[in-house]
Amino acid sequence: MPRATNSPASRKRRKRVLLRAKGFRGFRSKLFRYAKDAVRKAQTYEYRDRKKRKGQFRRLWTQRINAAVRAEDMTYSRFIEGLKAAGIEADRKILSDIAIQDAPAFSAIIAQAKLALLAKAAASAA
Repeated sequence: MPRATNSPASRKRRKRVLLRAKGFRGFRSKLFRYAKDAVRKAQTYEYRDRKKRKGQFRRLWTQRINAAVRAEDMTYSRFIEGLKAAGIEADRKILSDIAIQDAPAFSAIIAQAKLALLAKAAASAA
């Protein structure tokens, strides 16, 4: 009895891996054995870096907000505290975009945060 190899499925699986490895250097794109490992490693990095990208963007937004706030003689942490005290619920992505696109509106937000901080300080002093 001949040996069953399920060759259409095997060929399809190998072809799929080699297509994913297209563009890799050397035998990592030509030979299935090495391409398989390279593709698995690449998928691991893809998954990890999709998660990391979110943190990188948050850090970028924080830096942009910090730069815009320091131009108004305030620190980032005091600004965020003032936003919470003022009840302004805008996330860092939106605040960063406003700081870049619409400086007068961002100055108004900073003014509200400063007023809220003054009111908070007066309430705690009394």
